[in-house]
Amino acid sequence: MYPRTALKFALLAQLAFLASATYSDPKVLDACPGYKAKNVLDLGHKLTADLVLAGTACNVFGNDTEKLKLEVTYESQDRIHVKITDPTENRYEVPQEVLPRPSANLFAGPLTSNIRFNYTTSPFSFSIYRSKTHEVLFSTASHPIIFEPQYLRVKTNLPANANIYGLGEHTDTFRLPTHNYTRTLWSRDAYGVPHGENLYGNHPIYYEHRTTGTHGVFLANSNGMDIKLNDTEGTGTTLEYNVIGGVLDFYFLAGSESDPTEVARQYAEIVGNPAEVPYWSFGLHQCRFGYQNYIDVSEVITNYSAAGIPLETMWTDIDYMDRRRIFTVDPDYFPLDRMREIVDYLHSHDQKFVLMTDPAVAYAPGESYGPFDRGTTADIWLKAANGSSPFLGAVWPGVTVFPDWFNPKTQDYWTNEFQSFYSPDTGLDIDGAWIDMNEPSSFCNYPCTDPFEQAREQALPPARTSPPPDPDAPIFGEAPPSKRKRASAPDHSGDNVQSPPYAIANFAGAGPLSDKTAYTDAVHANGLIEYDTHNLYGTMMSTATHEAMLARRPGLRTLVITRSTFAGAGAKVGKWLGDNFSDWDHYKQSIAGILGMAGVYHVPMVGADICGYAENTTETLCARWALLGAFYPFMRNHNADTSISQEFYRWPLTTQAAKNALDVRYRLIDYLYTAFHQAKTDGTPVLRPLWYAFPKDTNTFGIDTQFLFGPSVLVSPVIDENSTTVDVYYPKEFFYNFHTLAPITGVGSSVQLTNVNFTTIPVSIKGGAVLPLRASSQLTTTELRKTDFEIVVAPALADGSASGSLYLDDGISITPKTSTSVSFAYNRGKLTVKGSFGYATGVNVSRVRFANTKSAPKSVKFNGKAVSADKVAFDSANGVLDVTLGIPFKSNFIVELD
Repeated sequence: MYPRTALKFALLAQLAFLASATYSDPKVLDACPGYKAKNVLDLGHKLTADLVLAGTACNVFGNDTEKLKLEVTYESQDRIHVKITDPTENRYEVPQEVLPRPSANLFAGPLTSNIRFNYTTSPFSFSIYRSKTHEVLFSTASHPIIFEPQYLRVKTNLPANANIYGLGEHTDTFRLPTHNYTRTLWSRDAYGVPHGENLYGNHPIYYEHRTTGTHGVFLANSNGMDIKLNDTEGTGTTLEYNVIGGVLDFYFLAGSESDPTEVARQYAEIVGNPAEVPYWSFGLHQCRFGYQNYIDVSEVITNYSAAGIPLETMWTDIDYMDRRRIFTVDPDYFPLDRMREIVDYLHSHDQKFVLMTDPAVAYAPGESYGPFDRGTTADIWLKAANGSSPFLGAVWPGVTVFPDWFNPKTQDYWTNEFQSFYSPDTGLDIDGAWIDMNEPSSFCNYPCTDPFEQAREQALPPARTSPPPDPDAPIFGEAPPSKRKRASAPDHSGDNVQSPPYAIANFAGAGPLSDKTAYTDAVHANGLIEYDTHNLYGTMMSTATHEAMLARRPGLRTLVITRSTFAGAGAKVGKWLGDNFSDWDHYKQSIAGILGMAGVYHVPMVGADICGYAENTTETLCARWALLGAFYPFMRNHNADTSISQEFYRWPLTTQAAKNALDVRYRLIDYLYTAFHQAKTDGTPVLRPLWYAFPKDTNTFGIDTQFLFGPSVLVSPVIDENSTTVDVYYPKEFFYNFHTLAPITGVGSSVQLTNVNFTTIPVSIKGGAVLPLRASSQLTTTELRKTDFEIVVAPALADGSASGSLYLDDGISITPKTSTSVSFAYNRGKLTVKGSFGYATGVNVSRVRFANTKSAPKSVKFNGKAVSADKVAFDSANGVLDVTLGIPFKSNFIVELD
């Protein structure tokens, strides 16, 4: 988010981006000599070779490296690691401490692998192909590798109209365009999250889906890069990496010929399975940049309660800070004692509290600002190019310094600040953490020779625009209260790290990599510079914040929501999609955004700012967005200080839409919680595009306006502005209306739904599912956990079977003492429920609902005994049979229809 005075400069600068990006004629690059493979040593599970320049150097963006080292390792049955480095130079690689990589299975090798590595000696090229079918998945044939100090190039051929997904973060379509398309990876503060531009985070992984299978390619490189997809070169469709540093460090994933979710599980083996989050975090969150004082915050809490809308967690943006300084409260507008009163009120009502914490610390020598003084004493700030003085930027507090997450003392510093400021006894007892501006963002325009002057010009920190409230004003209708190890760093002395010879298409400003962020020549404690590590800053802050939260609440799961991410971030934290606009385009594109994060990059605790962050929403847009947002894993309403208020209770239509949406969401929370547990266990995606479930149906490959919430709930929101009509694609399967359980027979075509009012979203259950639902919604997740279950059986089209699962524990412990895992299986009129019931549910199974029942059965049995007729009801109009049970949910049971 930008200050108002800086926003116009940022928007103008974006218009100038094209002048900075490098165009390289593909024919010139393909004419480079490449390399010859020599001294090949093939040990089966591992292959090594020297790669020697095969002719006259191209030197397109620097001098070609004359000799490289190739290392190919079969790491598992489904993963091949291909690494190309310069053996004579200590080049930067993504540190193991930031992204721990898996070890190779010593028994892996080509004889047991589902994919294989093949190569040509001269000129050197390589390919990856399926062992069973010999289908080529990746091939550098006719595209020589280029390896220079600040430019690496690898190019592969693709099928025509290739289905490529990933390469985020972006706001483009979920299936990426293949026509003259460039995907740039370089973290930046991307106000408005525009199309076609680099945004906050970087995930250099793509999945390619074909009717013959799905595979993945991950480049473990954190340097800036352009990845180009093109079909205009006369050689078919290609994908090309153009990287400005580091090494070529590829992981090739076999995926599966039948199950697309398998490639996601294999990618999780590299970057880590997603984190489990607290049960309460699936409730509704409310925030705003622009709450003027503590009274505003208290009134929002009260108004949600009065409207009967479940509010689980209240958030506060940077408004609460004293002069925008982290780890402070404004004594006049957000006095500590009144804020503690708000937190106590929330906790006494089974609600939660979260605050914003930015990385930039106010540069305040001699001002007795503890966080700055303690960081200076510990010497943990990111350094300027001289390696001694702190690097200075200009952010919300004015001139700032930045923590160096590579410094081994920074974690202790950060943990101490969290324990002190967020102390339950003397500070603000937060339940989760929110971190922003961690690209890292700076408002200082390049070249930022005088951050003090730029801070003055931009009026940082901004002045308050309203008078302070009465410090003793009553709230909630109550009377006021009484008063790391250092490694050898790569040598960049001969490199131009401010303006590298190959200029990636960085859209922040006119192209300089250092614009509005930490300079690329800023130095870390271990000697690494931001040129190499820039894209890691947000994820490293995320990890430090995760650890700080663990230290202040040992043994408890954390909720940390970040803006900037790199591969592997989801193993610790969640994310929101950034500073979107209150318009229908951003509403729609959020679907592709959450699918990318949750379905590809393994950051499943994700959501967009509901109703939009910037500009003014409308009643109908906010109503539609409340409905869609109920199916984001992370559900938060949040907007900017320059926008109108948009809490769900502001308009009657939006209020009803929110209530309807939250009723469905809360009944499904245990289903979602189970999906998160599965993701933590093996990397199975929490959200899925339709083609994950229907991989042979080519009509699904480009759909990103519908998605599967968990494995079995199809969400099909109305997309068009102020419309009540939506085209819903139903693959060849049974689907069931979530509310009525009426069956819909999918035939592989779209169905137009009309009269979808602004308080309704089409939600259906995919055939073949058994869903454990809470029988009713509640105002808090604490009350929800005391509510009975009902079980919905939705048979599949093919054989009438269905299955599902449920996982329960205490909802907060990292390692729960007990848990309950239940499986549901339905076949030929028999539902079998069995599992281990170590965690006491404390509730009943109120009923079982059988969808697609043709007629009332002759009899119904529960554990072999007849169920009385008054407990059996048949809805012939919708084909639903309800069997009332009312039994404690603590043991196995069987329900049979005859």
